[in-house]
Amino acid sequence: MKTALITGITGQDGSFLAELLLEKGYDVHGTIRRSSVDYRERIAHLEGHPKFHLHYADLGDSMSIIQVLNKVKPDEVYNLAAQSHVQVSFDSPEFTADVDATGVLRLLEGIRQCGLAETCRFYQASTSELYGKVEEVPQNEKTPFHPYSPYAVAKLYGFWIVKEYREAYNMFACSGILFNHESERRGETFVTRKITLAAARIAQGKQKKLLLGNLSSLRDWGYAKDYVECMWLILQQPKPEDFVIATGEQHSVREFCLYAFRRAGIELEFVGEDENEKGIDKATGKVVIEVSPDFYRPTDVVNLWGDPTKAKEKLGWDPTKKTSFEQLVNLMVDADMAKVAVERASEAVRTNLAEYLEKGIVK
Repeated sequence: MKTALITGITGQDGSFLAELLLEKGYDVHGTIRRSSVDYRERIAHLEGHPKFHLHYADLGDSMSIIQVLNKVKPDEVYNLAAQSHVQVSFDSPEFTADVDATGVLRLLEGIRQCGLAETCRFYQASTSELYGKVEEVPQNEKTPFHPYSPYAVAKLYGFWIVKEYREAYNMFACSGILFNHESERRGETFVTRKITLAAARIAQGKQKKLLLGNLSSLRDWGYAKDYVECMWLILQQPKPEDFVIATGEQHSVREFCLYAFRRAGIELEFVGEDENEKGIDKATGKVVIEVSPDFYRPTDVVNLWGDPTKAKEKLGWDPTKKTSFEQLVNLMVDADMAKVAVERASEAVRTNLAEYLEKGIVK
């Protein structure tokens, strides 16, 4: 039985990876940060499983990392923890650098200091944002990097320090350069989830309008549940290598909106250009999407498109045979339609109860 340690286990990818490894018979350990707010809703269904364990640790605290590594002695470490929001990195660049850059170093050095360098395999969750102001399309493992945000710059340090430890200490350390991957578990501040949740709320009369940034931005979107399988495959190879993890297909934010609102029962028509572009509900003529300059970044990445040829050939991994772009959007919208329906029902119950209490029908 193998033992795996996952940082960022409470996140979208961490929860899917934990499920996958438990299915494969792993003893799964995850790190969580101490907080007065509980962020464990994505893994709540796993707690109580005999092979699922949680430990307090923080990528900003090397002693806590070393303590967990010494206790668990993992065969595999998956570093998924990060400040992962690009826009937030402009507002909190120092924190982003400490977690996304130096945090990777703390983990690698912790593995080495704990005497696990020869037995432990390490996976680093890298990002397509490394390509930033892209220099070629599509992007593969040999495409030059041009990071275009504090987040991307921090992640680039993480990518290179993994290569350094691989070459300097002969560690089995790899990076997966993940292009955008989404799911029904994606945080609500990310643009895809923001779109699907708004589509559900507008369709059910709980929201009037959705404000977005650049609708022409192009991304390579895949399903996170498919992508964690590729993470695992990377650590099962005979030698450590870095891989682009992507679908090889590209879609605009505008196209994502079209699919999402259609799934929610609203056909969109876009009129205007740039910041004056609007999305109109064809059936009612109402404007349901507007562009806001508040959501433009100081430097914006507009054309990410991955080439997963190496992963297909060496890992036998092809996400397009599992979950298509339209299927991904549909499952996200379906989950949010259900979520909004539950919220509406709960709100109705609270309203009725308040009326009954006011009238003295119940006490």
